[in-house]
Amino acid sequence: MDAKLMSVALAQLEQALFNHDQWSEAINQTLICRLPFDERDVDPEAHKHCRFGQWYYGPGAATLQHHPGFAEIAVEHRRMHQLAAELLRRSAHCDAPSLEDYERFMAATKRMRLEAQTMKHELEDALRNIDPLTGAENRTSMLPKLREERELVKRDVHSCALAMLDIDKFKAVNDDYGHLAGDKVLSTFAALAISDLRSNDRLFRYGGEEFLICAPGADLDKGTVLLERLLAHFAAQIFEFANLPPFHVTVSAGLTMLDPAITVEETIHRADRALYAAKAGGRNRVMVWTPDMT
Repeated sequence: MDAKLMSVALAQLEQALFNHDQWSEAINQTLICRLPFDERDVDPEAHKHCRFGQWYYGPGAATLQHHPGFAEIAVEHRRMHQLAAELLRRSAHCDAPSLEDYERFMAATKRMRLEAQTMKHELEDALRNIDPLTGAENRTSMLPKLREERELVKRDVHSCALAMLDIDKFKAVNDDYGHLAGDKVLSTFAALAISDLRSNDRLFRYGGEEFLICAPGADLDKGTVLLERLLAHFAAQIFEFANLPPFHVTVSAGLTMLDPAITVEETIHRADRALYAAKAGGRNRVMVWTPDMT
């Protein structure tokens, strides 16, 4: 999910939580003051018709459907409405709800809210770690995540390939076509990379026109195939701005393996040396780090 979609989803989730809190307060007020209840709250489909449910089952929540906690919210939300309906019916017949029934309702309410709040905090954390221009992860989260991968490699869980990529002659793009064109090149490359990479691969914006790819489970052969496909895909893109001639842009890449015997920073340096060799070798190519690259 890109940063713009994530921001919209977060805003809608915050509004849905606010609506839920208002509903919860109204239910408690109805029970405490023995007020007439809203018929919609005892409907079998009440969980779909409340304002939180309208968000959850509507198009606004579609971007969050793959979040691990999304399905659990539905379970707790429906259970909460079922318990609320039972409490309201009993209260309407002057039959005071038992403490046990009320505590079950409150527990379901708290669990539902906890699941939704957890999702909200995770979206906020993700947004803080996303580069707003490209949608790639930024350097804030890069080192911690690479160190986690290093520990997995150290424990022989899997191998992990690491690549540094740099957009070739990027300064010339900015000079000849303007910074808006440069921004378009950066965002296009990131979008292609995110689309081409596997689901567990990570793309980080290292800085400027440099990116870093972390590919868990990949060896040098798989990493090379992955990078060469991405480079070819990007080189085929045609950029057009104003009345200037269309142009193509290429990318160079340096590849190495995440080595548990050295620090993450040293592995990044190896990938950077391989990238330098790719640039020196003519650009628009993948070079694998070797010990002689000093």
